[in-house]
Amino acid sequence: MTTTRTYGQFCGLARALEIVGERWSMLVLRDLMLGPKRYTDLRLGLPRIPAGILSSRLNELEQAGVIRRRVLPQLDAGLVYELTEYGSELDHILLDLGLWGARSLGYPKEGDVFTDDAAILALYATFQEEAARGVHVTYVLRHSESLIIHAMVDDGALKVSGGDHPAADLVIEPQGPELIDLVNGTLTAAEAMATGRLRIEGEFAHLELFTKLFHIPPKPAEQDGLALH
Repeated sequence: MTTTRTYGQFCGLARALEIVGERWSMLVLRDLMLGPKRYTDLRLGLPRIPAGILSSRLNELEQAGVIRRRVLPQLDAGLVYELTEYGSELDHILLDLGLWGARSLGYPKEGDVFTDDAAILALYATFQEEAARGVHVTYVLRHSESLIIHAMVDDGALKVSGGDHPAADLVIEPQGPELIDLVNGTLTAAEAMATGRLRIEGEFAHLELFTKLFHIPPKPAEQDGLALH
């Protein structure tokens, strides 16, 4: 990739930032983690990105071998962007970075965009694989009429997709920040229900289980002195 935006350092981290560190690049990759997307799909998921910037980021990432273009074989012959094998190696890095950032996220501000893809990846990022060993349960989260996702936990594995699920063990309908507070441990399941702003369809025990399966760890307490790792 030819670019004048270099750090001038022989360092893997510097090179990684030269490839994916430009504004919006990581969010483009985030939205491609769940599968190929058309240009118009990417614009919908990133409504504030200028069209010219999106085109530039796509071109830069393609030149770096992180994404590629492909024409769908269907009759509509649509052009999509997708991660290459090299780009797919960022999946866990992006999830770990998203979880790290979620520890300082707080609550949504007025005008903040929360998409299906962001909700799906939030569940992947907060999923506690060890706690899910031997667990078989399906959840539906209804954030609104237009934002519904379901999560299937199957013996330590997780599959999250958009839309409803007819055989869900528990449907969760948050009316406020209670779901965020559940996941970050600020509220217990019982306390969240007591607010009256978290509705469920199914057994309460599945809500308690949800708090164990999806969790944002707290930031470490600040300590005086130098900490050597």
